[in-house]
Amino acid sequence: MDILKLILSECKRGENPYIYGTKKIKILKKRILIIGASGQLGTDLTLQLRKKYGNHKVVATDIREDDGTLSKEGPFEVLDAMDYEAIEDVVIRYEITDVYLLAAMLSATAEKFPMRAWNLNMNSLFNVLNLAKDRKIKKVFWPSSIAVFGPTTPRQNTPQKTIMEPSTVYGISKQAGERWCEYYHNKYGVDVRSIRYPGLISYKATPGGGTTDYAVDIYHKAVKHSKYICFLDKQTTLPMMYIDDAIRATLTIMDAPKKAIKVRSSYNLSGLSFNPIDISESIKKQIPSFEISYEPDFRQKIADSWPQSIDDTDATKDWGWKNKTSLEEMTDIMLKNLSD
Repeated sequence: MDILKLILSECKRGENPYIYGTKKIKILKKRILIIGASGQLGTDLTLQLRKKYGNHKVVATDIREDDGTLSKEGPFEVLDAMDYEAIEDVVIRYEITDVYLLAAMLSATAEKFPMRAWNLNMNSLFNVLNLAKDRKIKKVFWPSSIAVFGPTTPRQNTPQKTIMEPSTVYGISKQAGERWCEYYHNKYGVDVRSIRYPGLISYKATPGGGTTDYAVDIYHKAVKHSKYICFLDKQTTLPMMYIDDAIRATLTIMDAPKKAIKVRSSYNLSGLSFNPIDISESIKKQIPSFEISYEPDFRQKIADSWPQSIDDTDATKDWGWKNKTSLEEMTDIMLKNLSD
């Protein structure tokens, strides 16, 4: 391949070529590592990043072997997010520049295994932040969550800066993580970026143990059985988001110039707000026989401690965030793809 074709190829994949003098040409590399790639967010994010940068430039990893979804088209490694030396080895071997740390134990599961959740959620973050502190990687993405808020937080249009008294292990770990991300940026100059995700909805991965996962499971049950038993009360309104919008937000914040990122803890992100009645009514428009009943369990208390709607003015102002997918559009996408 001649040098012009090489440069054009790298440009199409999102690289940034530049020239020293008239002879020496250097192409800035971008190599991405995703830790926890087989989860709900990780699966979609991996596929989108590979589409953008090229399959060989995005290394997917998880604690277990892949089912073929991610390993078929690009590199995949079995990796323990709490093993610093193993992560460092992958970073060196693949010349990684950017790390997306998605490995975590989610809210409902974490309540059953509190210390295991704390160790995973915190130690994995320290591993990646320390690699960035030592300049072994350039940029870090770490997701936070609406779980950082608690019963004392204003529930309507929750501000970026507000009372944060989380009542779950997951929320406590995310709140602590936000403070450490901000600390590593201020103290060591680490370029770490973060979003407080609402509940995420996707047809490509099964529910992963979160309190908002009813909004994923309900579509699966609607297609298979035309009925669903909801573990939350029918009027439990929570912030939600279709996965494509979450992925777009993630790519947008990571592509934004460093000076545009004003919040180094984590940005509020708003999408949709609805309750089980709203989502069931949207399903009934396409599956008239669908029935929903309610048997609230321990997750109800978790949901009641979270906001009902989010103010994401800072994300809009700083890096141009705007949600696109409506509830009706999301329902149409979910039912169509789960029925295929």
